[in-house]
Amino acid sequence: MSKLFWTLLCFGIFTTTVASAQTIQIPPEGWEPEPSPFASEWAEPGGTVKVYASQYPASFNYYLDQNVFSSRLFSYQFESLIGQNGLSLEPEPGLASRLEISEDQLTFTFYLDEKAQWSDGRPVTADDVIWTFNAIMDPSHPTGPHKVGLDRFEVPVKIDDRSVQFTAKEVHWGNIWACGGFSILPSHWWKDQDFNKTNFVFPVVSGPYEISQLNEPHSVVLSKRDDYWAIDDPRGEGLTNFDEIEFRFYAQRDTAFDNFKAGNFDLFAVYTAKRWASETSGKAFDQNWIIKQAIHNLNPTGFQGFAMNMRNPLFQDLRVRKALAMLLDRQRMNETLMFNQYELTASYFPDLYPEGNPNPLVEYNVTEALRLLNEAGWSLEKGKLTKDGKPFVLTFLTRDPSSNRFLLIYRKSLEQVGIELVIDQKDWASWAKDMNEYNYDMTWASWSAGLFKDPESMWHSKYVDAPSGFNITGLKNEKVDALIDSIGDEFDVEKRHEVVREIDALLVAEQPYILLWHTNYVRLLYWNRFDMPDQVLTLYGSESAAQSLWWTSPDLNADLEAAKKSGRKLPGRPSVVNISEGFLTVPAEPLQ
Repeated sequence: MSKLFWTLLCFGIFTTTVASAQTIQIPPEGWEPEPSPFASEWAEPGGTVKVYASQYPASFNYYLDQNVFSSRLFSYQFESLIGQNGLSLEPEPGLASRLEISEDQLTFTFYLDEKAQWSDGRPVTADDVIWTFNAIMDPSHPTGPHKVGLDRFEVPVKIDDRSVQFTAKEVHWGNIWACGGFSILPSHWWKDQDFNKTNFVFPVVSGPYEISQLNEPHSVVLSKRDDYWAIDDPRGEGLTNFDEIEFRFYAQRDTAFDNFKAGNFDLFAVYTAKRWASETSGKAFDQNWIIKQAIHNLNPTGFQGFAMNMRNPLFQDLRVRKALAMLLDRQRMNETLMFNQYELTASYFPDLYPEGNPNPLVEYNVTEALRLLNEAGWSLEKGKLTKDGKPFVLTFLTRDPSSNRFLLIYRKSLEQVGIELVIDQKDWASWAKDMNEYNYDMTWASWSAGLFKDPESMWHSKYVDAPSGFNITGLKNEKVDALIDSIGDEFDVEKRHEVVREIDALLVAEQPYILLWHTNYVRLLYWNRFDMPDQVLTLYGSESAAQSLWWTSPDLNADLEAAKKSGRKLPGRPSVVNISEGFLTVPAEPLQ
């Protein structure tokens, strides 16, 4: 039995216990905090790590800009009422030292840790929790996806300064994470700000790091707080080791890679197979000054694709969406641009099929695509596809110039059936604004995944018109809605995932995205100046886990600088790391 399946099963047992017990208390009686099994006992605090972040985002306020980087930055500064164990995935204390759930699973009472305080010395209170809830739920605040779980609750009630109670309107397996998992903000500072314009500077935080330098739009530096309220918690031993984490922003990923090779920052995750296969050689790599590692773990697999905005009449005909998918030659792109390093995607939940995906792959087929377009009322006349006298013109909204090589191939295929593709390239902020307002025809969207699949925010029709939401394609499907609604009170994760597979089959048939490709491991490059645990990352984490697990090694740094001056080769590290069920490192080949 795999570690992943066992973990899911255990979580199902845990939540079923919640469903049947009288009153559940978290943590349970006798619980004691323990160090993370992924942290090293040899970790040393200090130093700086410099990493590539992204393009400069529209906001660091994760409630306003729901991107991976802002989420990460926010989590260093603001904490939630409960956390999650990195191995068992069960809930643990966060800002709240204790949680009680009523017998009917509708009442959640949080007791804030007496030590929890803000960076200005003021205590974290029930008022902060209530204020943050109301800020998220305020209709004038574009906090779309964050409203999804919280809209199942009444406004929380203050019991006393250190106790707050949430009452759910309905039983739902995700309620514990909805009311316990959102980041709490200091009401005494935020209440005087314009929430929708508070984007980059947060002077009062509760987390282990705070922003110490902002060089817009080039970099931001997080500094570790010496007065962090949970600094002595055993669960933090060997974690958050760096005194500073500097994030570097570059408008183009190609530019970022050039700066990485020049030594301007330390860590770079490779997302393109061409770069991994053909651009990671040369002196720095051959001499092990830069380490190249493929990290295999159980990080959930998301999906990426060309999203089609079905609010636009152009995409409301299923035959048109299917034809557009058939005109994308994914196999050719995989072979010629990506060295056959990817698996073509046929699911919106690729990691739910350990025994093989039953969904059909969309094959490249120009003839069948044109037949579907003709059937939908479009006709090819003088090289142009038209309907009711209007040409088929498709505008592709993009923020990444590196996508153009794929789009140019797609444009050639579309031209074969008379469709014109216009590429509209914008910076992150402009792209995000258009996406928040659903002002686009087609765009390239990539989505991360969770271990416990929750399709509601992305696929339920009630969120089609929600501002800044995740249902960016505007999908409306009554069968999908009914299936999503049917699993809200299902606490067995395997039973939920069986239903999610049914939902997946419906989504594949609806074709809201032109699905692309995926891979199931982390491709990591870093300058050889850091120490780290043997397994490099965590069992379920992405490359960002390095920022917490690794630490500065003065000896390795001195060796690296000396080797660069003399041309000497450094000792290598395993090129492939498998984090096994016991999260042990198994080198796939000898050290070099």
